[in-house]
Amino acid sequence: MLYYLFEFLEKIFVIPGAGLFKFLTFRAMMAGISSLVIALIYGKKIIEYLKKKQMGETIRELGLDGQIEKKGTPTMGGIIIILATLIPTLLFSKPDNIYIITLIITMLWMSFIGGLDDYIKIFRKDKDGLAGKFKIVGQVGLGLIVGSIMYIHPSITIKEQLFKKDSETQKVVSYLSQEEKSFHTTVPLFKNNEFSYDKILFWLDKEDATKYAWLVFIPIVIFIITAVSNSANLTDGIDGLAAGSSVPIVSTLAVFAWVSGNVIFSDYLNIMYIPNSGEITIFIAAFLGGIIGFLWYNSYPAQIFMGDTGSLTIGGVIAVIAILIRKELIIPVLCGVFFVEASSVILQVSYFKYTKKFTGEGKRIFLMSPLHHHFQKLKIHESKIVSRFIIIGGLLALITLLTLKIR
Repeated sequence: MLYYLFEFLEKIFVIPGAGLFKFLTFRAMMAGISSLVIALIYGKKIIEYLKKKQMGETIRELGLDGQIEKKGTPTMGGIIIILATLIPTLLFSKPDNIYIITLIITMLWMSFIGGLDDYIKIFRKDKDGLAGKFKIVGQVGLGLIVGSIMYIHPSITIKEQLFKKDSETQKVVSYLSQEEKSFHTTVPLFKNNEFSYDKILFWLDKEDATKYAWLVFIPIVIFIITAVSNSANLTDGIDGLAAGSSVPIVSTLAVFAWVSGNVIFSDYLNIMYIPNSGEITIFIAAFLGGIIGFLWYNSYPAQIFMGDTGSLTIGGVIAVIAILIRKELIIPVLCGVFFVEASSVILQVSYFKYTKKFTGEGKRIFLMSPLHHHFQKLKIHESKIVSRFIIIGGLLALITLLTLKIR
């Protein structure tokens, strides 16, 4: 909003410094700083309000050290992240940008699902919260919305890097194609690393494959959103783990969003140029500031928990950002901490059922799942577990960034 306000005022008055709002990097930094300040200042007020309303966490007795002490700690702290993200985004971005609109829809949609889950746990005293099938329905609904927007909206386009031989110098030069609707995505570690989802429909001719590619694309979008949001939810089990693990992930996505929306750097790195997507950087900067500000209160010993309001939202937003900037295939590496946590649950449950069926006695791979509880059972302090997971997440983020250059 401020971008358009200063643009309008500049036509009438000379305002010193107003030109800064034309620069994406300035607006992104201002969004990040504002978000962090909002989270730090109002986070404490939100914690006091939640305490007053007795919106404390219901603790399952799992026999873990320090578990009982957490009883009554305010939950639904994801509200801090949401407010600290949305306010600066609306102030410093171009709110009519379709990428910003899509991300705001994503945040509000996932926070509603997570908030409903937390409401049922707190006020209806149901430890299971919202039934899993209803969460899945909500995630599928968001996938349909995001996939449809990308398929239908005329402003969501790409420009591909093409090459030709100069007739005079005989040198191969690169150039950008015209803006076009496309189901292309980026395949890391390969030269000419763009893959189109319509190629999955290989038995159709090119025209029909392009026409029906949405039948492949939208289910993939649904799967990615569901997988990442649920994985982030499972990671949120000890103080600071989900928020801390999200910081390197979101920081990396900020780099990818900025270079993908910058015609010069996308050309230099030989990656897909996505017009108008640079505004995503402002949303990500605000999102990152909100998470770090929340982590101030969520680090051990936590003064507040994010609840499903925060964890489902963080996972859903991360997934949608990756999809919008055509980098969804890097998610297994970038979100490695999330997926190891989710995989530990899948392996534990599957192995238990398998051994019980064939031996009559269910056996376990881990002492407890998700994986962070396994390490707690080994008597490793939760703050050390969180620190090590964040270090691993940082390493995975650096590996992901290397894909910009390694082909």
